[in-house]
Amino acid sequence: MERMKTLGIADLSKNLKPPSAPPSLRKIKPQIKPSHDPPRRSSRLKDAPRPVYSEKKSPKKAQTKKVEIHIPAGEKPEIYSEEHEKLLGDSATAWALFVDGFDDDGQRIYDSHEGKSCHQCRQKTLGLRTSCSKCSAVSGQFCGDCLHMRYGENVREVNLNPDWVCPVCRGICNCSRCRRDKGWNPTGAVYKKAVKLGFKSVAHYLIQTRREGAIESLTGGDEKEGSSDALPLSVIEEHGLAEGVEQDSDLEFEGDEHDEEEDDN
Repeated sequence: MERMKTLGIADLSKNLKPPSAPPSLRKIKPQIKPSHDPPRRSSRLKDAPRPVYSEKKSPKKAQTKKVEIHIPAGEKPEIYSEEHEKLLGDSATAWALFVDGFDDDGQRIYDSHEGKSCHQCRQKTLGLRTSCSKCSAVSGQFCGDCLHMRYGENVREVNLNPDWVCPVCRGICNCSRCRRDKGWNPTGAVYKKAVKLGFKSVAHYLIQTRREGAIESLTGGDEKEGSSDALPLSVIEEHGLAEGVEQDSDLEFEGDEHDEEEDDN
């Protein structure tokens, strides 16, 4: 700058700057008033029906899927009688799964000191437990979720009944340990599929589908013993075993089946 001042060109450099451009004015498009006149049409097409360009999609056909439950055959045949069906339990009120004995984050609360073991899942957790009037032992203790999923009963209701008898003493326990003692294989986690087939619990599914002669009379003897515990959905609907059967889908019961059995998962 000092050199430029001595040469007398300091002011000249300022004059070489381009003039600032004036602010551009935004063009406002003229508003077109809507016309109330009828739309112009060709004289050739004025009497023709107006074309419809919307595509009509045909409704998708509901796909009926086969809900199957596979339980390998055991050393002894698994057959139930009418007396077993009479021993099935029921509940007058609904039971909310994955609430009792769970924290606010939906995690099961395990406690080796304050918790009580469940005969079905064999987990020592917090929560309600049943008490059998016959055995009065650990074998008569069931947590609320296991009692509901595996036997269709409500732990709060059975605890109000001083004469309640546990599934073990009734001879209908389907835990892996009791099934092995009877020469049968564990069922695995089949509660969701049993519900889809319209059964109240796993015990209801086992006893009602394994009654003596039940499967042969429904399927005409085509079912091979031990190959599959599945009844086709068409057979279930045709013979009225389940009213309002749900189709198999990805929208299953929220949450996991919380260790129905250590060996059953």
